[in-house]
Amino acid sequence: MNKHSPSREMNRAVSAVGTETHYMPGWANDFETEALPGALPQGMNSPQKCEYGLYGEQLSGTAFTANPPERTWCYRIRPSVKHSARYTKIDMPYWKSAPCVDPDVISLGQYRWDPVPTTEGLNWITGMRTMTTAGDVNTQVGMASHVYLVTESMVDDYFFSADSELLVVPQEGKLRFYTELGIIDLAPQEIGIIPRGLVYRVELLEGPARGFVCENYGQTFELPGRGPIGANCMANPRDFKAPVAAYEDREVPSTITIKWCGQFHKTEIGQSPLDVVAWHGNYAPYKYDLTTYCPVGAILFDHPDPSIFTVLTAPSGQPGTANIDFVLFRERWMVAENTFRPPWYHKNIMSELMGNIYGQYDAKPQGFVPGGVSLHNMMLPHGPDRDAFEGASNSNLGPEKLDNTMSFMFETRFPQHLTAFAANEAPLQDDYIDCWDSLEKKFNGTPEGDW
Repeated sequence: MNKHSPSREMNRAVSAVGTETHYMPGWANDFETEALPGALPQGMNSPQKCEYGLYGEQLSGTAFTANPPERTWCYRIRPSVKHSARYTKIDMPYWKSAPCVDPDVISLGQYRWDPVPTTEGLNWITGMRTMTTAGDVNTQVGMASHVYLVTESMVDDYFFSADSELLVVPQEGKLRFYTELGIIDLAPQEIGIIPRGLVYRVELLEGPARGFVCENYGQTFELPGRGPIGANCMANPRDFKAPVAAYEDREVPSTITIKWCGQFHKTEIGQSPLDVVAWHGNYAPYKYDLTTYCPVGAILFDHPDPSIFTVLTAPSGQPGTANIDFVLFRERWMVAENTFRPPWYHKNIMSELMGNIYGQYDAKPQGFVPGGVSLHNMMLPHGPDRDAFEGASNSNLGPEKLDNTMSFMFETRFPQHLTAFAANEAPLQDDYIDCWDSLEKKFNGTPEGDW
């Protein structure tokens, strides 16, 4: 369901935060959920006195006059001002924000990295490793791409970003996100969306955990327009899941870390901030199972643009040009006749950062391993390596299933600048550019060419 036609879902959970997760289906729905019966006001948002002695509070993800507005009403044990105290600036040297242009780093080029190894003592905040940045966090345009490494849980330690919403793509391990609006579990082949301003902590369920994060500074992600594709296939709204209300009523010394305008601050409070007992609205975290993505493609000839594989898009304000596209390349059948089936050689205005979740990517059968990352910046040519080109040019073009493969792309209209970590510490494949060296001249002046 799109944001212009919200429906209402109702769910009641009868217990506080526990070990089970429950979800409500539908993208951008106007949800209702309460962890205690009768905690959610009906027919109004701000009664003079809320049930259970709760405080009413609105969390807004857009300006009040935006159409449609993105907002959620929360009914909580304490208002958020009680979860905020004096702030102390702290350093997070590996989590960078745009603009971050290091004069000693060359971002111009084709790059590929092996998986970043995990080390002990890293939680969701300290284990974030920024690979690229684009745009400007202060003007709320652009993005950053990160690899996360998690080897331990956050205990009485919470986080929120005032800068961005986070698109989380697990590659190995399993995480649990305890958020103000409920609990979300994430494992490989799923993604999670954490809204700007939402407080949460991350627990390691199975580890070590590694994955990818797209930090979106701009307008929130939405489902792409389907055009002639129509109402079905791609990512269907019903497969996005929002959590039901769950709360903590724990008075223990706690820490909240805030990311604000690219800087990190910490504040100390005396209780858990995850105290929302009931909520309603359309500004909420989500999870999505990538195996439910139904790809579409050419069924006669030619290789379509990768935009047909868009799962989510964040608009830029310029029609047809995204601030960010999240694109998924998963198992699918290839049937095009008389066609070079892998992605063709190209250079384009969009910058493409890819990550491999599992399996083998068809355009580069060697070197792009699960957990690996590649970057092809705007207007830099790229395409299949020699083995992929020769194989696709000479294969028998019967129906072929691309199997055991799942990779993705964070694509943005802005150039992506490498961080010092990506250039100097991450396991860069120095020989990646050599994958095109063995491409041969096949032109010999005859129509047949030198095949």
